[in-house]
Amino acid sequence: MDFTRIVDFIRLINAFRTIKRTVSISGPTDKENDAEHSYQVAMLAWYIASANDLGLDIDLVIKYGLVHDFVEVYAGDSSFYRSESESKVKKDKEHEAAATLKETLPEFADLHEFIERYEKREDEESRFVYALDKVVPIINIYLNGGHDWREHKVTLERLIENKTDKVAYSRYIEPYFNDLLKILEKNRDMFHVEQVTKA
Repeated sequence: MDFTRIVDFIRLINAFRTIKRTVSISGPTDKENDAEHSYQVAMLAWYIASANDLGLDIDLVIKYGLVHDFVEVYAGDSSFYRSESESKVKKDKEHEAAATLKETLPEFADLHEFIERYEKREDEESRFVYALDKVVPIINIYLNGGHDWREHKVTLERLIENKTDKVAYSRYIEPYFNDLLKILEKNRDMFHVEQVTKA
């Protein structure tokens, strides 16, 4: 491989770092980027799988954690707060982005394989990372005092409705999600409260 390809790959990773997410990590304006998020998911997945001796393939867990959002380098991030029609657009954009990545990095077959395997969620490791990816932003928003939930008018009920089925993909992550919900239940002031109007 020519050295210029290494430079090109660094350029691509730098572009990935510019993809801002909707999750604030320190105060209301410090939004995390996709590279930070992917690193956090990969490290946390490794930690949980290893510390609990889950018998998962750690190499797979880390790779899925690193690549799970990599198509967003071309597709951009899509928000938890999106509509149903925006979810359809997201899938189409990510499919196109995966094809663009293959054109950009034809020599990196492993990357494309693991992106595809992650999207299919056919093994325990991909489901583990998929479910964890749904929990990590909740923890970050909680640690930041719930600012994003109030800003985007998210109730605890909406969060539960949106995340429960997704987290259920992994029997290993679901108990942690349930523990987190108990904490959030005690901190409802972090969430948006629907105003009831009297007739």
